[in-house]
Amino acid sequence: MSDFNDFNNPQVAKLPKHLRQFIVEQHYEKYTPVDQAVWRYVMRQNYSYLKHVAYYPYIKGLQRAGLSIEYIPDLQTMNDNLGKIGWGAVTVDGFIPPAAFMEYQAYQVLVIAADIRQINHIEYTPAPDIIHESAGHAPIIADTDYNKYLSYFGSIGAKAMFSSKDFELYEAIRSLSILKESVDTNEQEISKAEQHLKRIAEDMGEPSEMALLGRLHWWTVEYGLIGTLEDPKIYGAGLLSSIGESASCMKEDVKKLWYNLDTINYTYDITKTQPHLFVTATFQNLIDVLEAFADTMAFRRGGSESILKAIECKNPATAVYSSGLQVTGVFTDLGMDRDDALTFIKTSGPSALALNGKQLKNHGKHHHKDGFSSPVGKLKGVSTPIENLTPDELAKCGIELQKVVFLEFESGITIKGFIGSIHQDENKRTYMITFEDCTVKESNGNVLFQPDWGVYDMAVGERIVSVYNGAADKDAYEEITPMSTQPTHKIVYDGKTQQLHQIYRQVRAIRAGEKSDALLPGLFGELRAEHRYDWLSALEILEILHHRQLYPELEKEVRIYLELKSANEPDHNKLINDGLHVIQSPVAQLITEKD
Repeated sequence: MSDFNDFNNPQVAKLPKHLRQFIVEQHYEKYTPVDQAVWRYVMRQNYSYLKHVAYYPYIKGLQRAGLSIEYIPDLQTMNDNLGKIGWGAVTVDGFIPPAAFMEYQAYQVLVIAADIRQINHIEYTPAPDIIHESAGHAPIIADTDYNKYLSYFGSIGAKAMFSSKDFELYEAIRSLSILKESVDTNEQEISKAEQHLKRIAEDMGEPSEMALLGRLHWWTVEYGLIGTLEDPKIYGAGLLSSIGESASCMKEDVKKLWYNLDTINYTYDITKTQPHLFVTATFQNLIDVLEAFADTMAFRRGGSESILKAIECKNPATAVYSSGLQVTGVFTDLGMDRDDALTFIKTSGPSALALNGKQLKNHGKHHHKDGFSSPVGKLKGVSTPIENLTPDELAKCGIELQKVVFLEFESGITIKGFIGSIHQDENKRTYMITFEDCTVKESNGNVLFQPDWGVYDMAVGERIVSVYNGAADKDAYEEITPMSTQPTHKIVYDGKTQQLHQIYRQVRAIRAGEKSDALLPGLFGELRAEHRYDWLSALEILEILHHRQLYPELEKEVRIYLELKSANEPDHNKLINDGLHVIQSPVAQLITEKD
């Protein structure tokens, strides 16, 4: 993105190329007057209810994140405010792959879906939207303990190995969420997408590291409670942005469980309300549980089990030798001895070598375009690993520049060739030896490398100490994270809908003092005559009439109109009644100011 906008925010400016590819412009002007009214309705409901059950002071949190109850947030304003607490924000198109989402968190950047839910999904949407991402996630970012957890989770999640099936699942979830938020989707299409998602979800096999981390993320960042089992408070963004579930989750039929490492065994369904929720006593406990899970992950364990995870991933991963050498590529093979210890590793296709996260000169994916393979282990009869041998000890093994050497590893792999160079780090530890005219064989005679294939770079290391998702040097590797080819649906509005938008626009202008109250009777008449399916604009008209004590007969008429709609339209019953409650509430006047 040559015209990348960092909003003068240091965290956004640090984002690498492979993450910038997901960023889209917010296009604030595309939000309709109905969109703005949906935002305002949800935020007023949230304040009315969440001031009792949210973990943090809701309005204060909103203000610190640059959010207002009155208006959909502008990304520049959010970045100006979040920058003061070391965070930033960018807009994306719907769901992005979990690995990328995690890495944004590691960079302390909130990912915000640019779209907003339709009015018919005002209580809850399975699709990410600007209400969920900004009003849900952003206000609690100011809490130091919580934002430490969020960024640490991102750094752990960015290293998590995912399976090839994880990406299938992501695509199915993204596809369903797009269909559900599309205006012209029929129920048959949605049902078909739900069945497709169900089939994939039921055939995931052993959950990957990313899938298990996804569960921890869901039960904390999205649906977490904090406090006690008897009196928990909400901090999860999914609950904070769902005016339906934020209330229903506190009922006794939603079981409350203590949050611990066992939580990874609880799956979730994004299309349904949650049957149980997890409570943490402190945010520090979240970090402790994450730390315990991280100890089981490939990036901390290494070894053959971790390379097997990388092979299953079928996407670029990095294996780290005990010498410090980092090998990035798509892993396709490995060798193991009788004790399941690694004897060699192999990548196919473009691969790269790095040290300390920096790609080695002349060892990028163009040089290693056909893959990379190398032994793992110690030399036979030599107790000290090659990486720790002194120059004299290397010479005793025949490892000297400009000499032909025959090396045999404990695994039985043999290497014969002319040593062109010995690569060492600043501490004189050997991490790679380059051979010419080289032959590499397994103990059974299987040839792993032969002279006519060119120069042979042998990685040095007794063990593989770490394996993680993605490249060691992502910018040099120019890693492109798998992206969905399916864009979210953009709505085209017909003439009648545009007329309704104009009513919403006029009502907002009247509330802001920009137009005369005298327009209200005509606007309500038009609404009742031409747009009887709409309920939200009538609520906004009633709010103005009630608080300004205007046109008593019209106020009574609008109230009766809404009460009848509530009685006759089950889908709108709770929405209208909740709206009426907020209008009558003594705190209603406190939340009409633009922050």
